[in-house]
This record gives sequence, C-alpha cells and structure tokens, in this order.
Amino acid sequence: MKTILAIETSCDETAVAILRGRDNNPDHELLASEVASQIAAHEKYGGIVPEIASRNHLLYAPRLLDRTVSAAKIDLSKVDAFAATSGPGLASSLMIGASIAKGLAIGFGKSYLAINHLEGHLLSPFFRGVDHEDEIRPNISLIVSGGHTMLVRVHALCDYQVVARTVDDAAGEAFDKVAKMLGLGYPGGPEIEKLARNGDRNRFDLPRSMLGSENFSFSGLKTAVRYLLPKVAGLFYETPEEWRLTQTPYKFDERVLADLCASFQQAIIDVLVTKTIAAAQKYDVDLVTVSGGVSCNEELRRQLYEACGRNGFAFKNAEPWLCTDNAAMIGFAALLRLRAGFESHLTEEIDPNLALAT
Repeated sequence: MKTILAIETSCDETAVAILRGRDNNPDHELLASEVASQIAAHEKYGGIVPEIASRNHLLYAPRLLDRTVSAAKIDLSKVDAFAATSGPGLASSLMIGASIAKGLAIGFGKSYLAINHLEGHLLSPFFRGVDHEDEIRPNISLIVSGGHTMLVRVHALCDYQVVARTVDDAAGEAFDKVAKMLGLGYPGGPEIEKLARNGDRNRFDLPRSMLGSENFSFSGLKTAVRYLLPKVAGLFYETPEEWRLTQTPYKFDERVLADLCASFQQAIIDVLVTKTIAAAQKYDVDLVTVSGGVSCNEELRRQLYEACGRNGFAFKNAEPWLCTDNAAMIGFAALLRLRAGFESHLTEEIDPNLALAT
C-alpha cells in the first residue's frame, strides 16, 4: 500500500491531496483533496498576476496542508512519497509547491516525485476508474486549457508523443480574450458557455483556422471577432486601430450577445472535435480522452462524445472537478509513476516551460 501527498501550485490554484493505492493493483482511494481558488484576486485584472498568485500560495499552502492531513486522518510520517508539480507554469508559483514537497520528503526521509502538470491532466480521465477501467491504454488525448491546447498520442504510462499543438493562443486563452472584448467576467470560458446556451451558433460566420493542418490556431478567430464587434454594435470605423483608440464600450442586446457567444464557442468546438477525430483515425487508436479546464464545457464534451460514437471510438473524459487545476490528478500521476519504479532527485529543478514529450 502506497500513500502519496501531492501539491499543485502551477498557476493560481493552491491544492493539496492525499491518495492511497496498492502496489500491484490499479485501485486507488482519494483520502482528501483541498483547493483554494484565487479567481477573486485576479478577476479585476482580467488575468493572472504572478506576484499575487505566489503570495497567495504562500498564504494558502500551509493551511491546506493542515486541512488535508486532518481530513485524511493520517500522520505525515505515514506518507510514502511527496509529489509536486514541477512545470509547466509560473516559476514563482511552481517554486512554492515544489519547495514544500521537497522539504517534507527530506524531513520524513521519503521519496519525492516531480510531476508534469500536463501529465496530470493527461491521466485524469482514468482517475478512480469510474467506468471500471483503470489501465492506461493507447489513446489520443486532447488536453485543452487556458494555457495549453494539444493532442497527445499515448502509447502507455510515461510514453507520450505530442502530435499537435497550438501555434498561438490556446483555446482557453481565446475564450478569456473574447470574453473581455464582450465585457464579460473572468474567467471567460464559463461566462461564454452560459450565454451560448440560449444563442444561435450559426448566426455569425466565424473562421475555423488550420483545419487542413494537425496543429491548432485560435488567434485568427479572436481577430475575426474583434473585427465583427463594431459592425454588430452598429459602430463603423475605417480601421481596427481607430476602433481601439476610441475605447468605446460596446452594448449588445441579450439576443445578439448570446448569438455571438454561441457562434464563437461553436467555432472552437468544431476545430477541436475535427482535429481530435482526425488524429484518432490517423494513429489507429480506439480510445479518445479529453481533459483540462476547457473540457468542463458541456457542449464540447457532448459534441466530442457524439463524434467519437459516429466514428467508432470509445470516449473518456475527466470528471469536471478534475479538469481545473487540482492536486488529486498530480497525486494520481505520482502514484502510477511510483508503482512503475520512478522517483525524482531532490535536486531536480522546476521548469516553467517543461515539455510533456517531444
């Protein structure tokens, strides 16, 4: 039996979790999981402020550690390994979680595991085997979040190949930026999704960029929305620059705003679904998985699930609470790695640009 304590501080969420699993059995139990959100602290800035994020991690991490240990009803000396996210992410944030986990590993004389944040997302659809299938088997995985949009060919645990990635904005980043243009709150994805439920996704013809390529691009879609807004609002400028300099707040009636959100969201979903299915066909797998914050989007899940069904692929998605940043997925990845005989050196540094695979 192995017990893992994991810490996640890659960006603006502080999270601690404790998991337990048997050495030669895929079953595992989540003993406790705590997450402290910083959305309120960053909302007024329209994005993450690294200094604020790191200060809050220093404030929240010790409290969450105490709460998680108490909820799990376990003594820290009984933990077999300590894990933390080592990248990618914000350097000042990553340093805090990694330093705490290393300190605990040294203090208790236990193993330390440095976990790639993206591997945590990648493996999260297999967490706790809700469909009684825990084994990591070959699949095409769509990881879609605020900072990352990629397709990964999964051969087995620790054997990954990135087959497509965004060449500019990630899907979640595009959601946030367009939401800001529309005067919506932060984070933008949930705001756009909520309004899109009552909108006509076919009303505005927006581009689906790079459909003929393996990689993703959402910058052109974002720019298309920027050009569209003054026309929709009844404001006409000679150039986008002239529009930008006016600082005019756009006002849309509820129907137009809902249609804008629905049309924009559908453009992103079309690209994600089309490329994911194409990759699954190209690499001859029978399973598609999806994870990451943007995969909380119910319409994306529905359309990807239906597309998999039409094309003969099984489909697995992470539970919504596992899609946003959390320590449970980091602990799960650490547990699987520990079972497979992997450990990390205490001298291993964080890497804000850590790659999942080549």
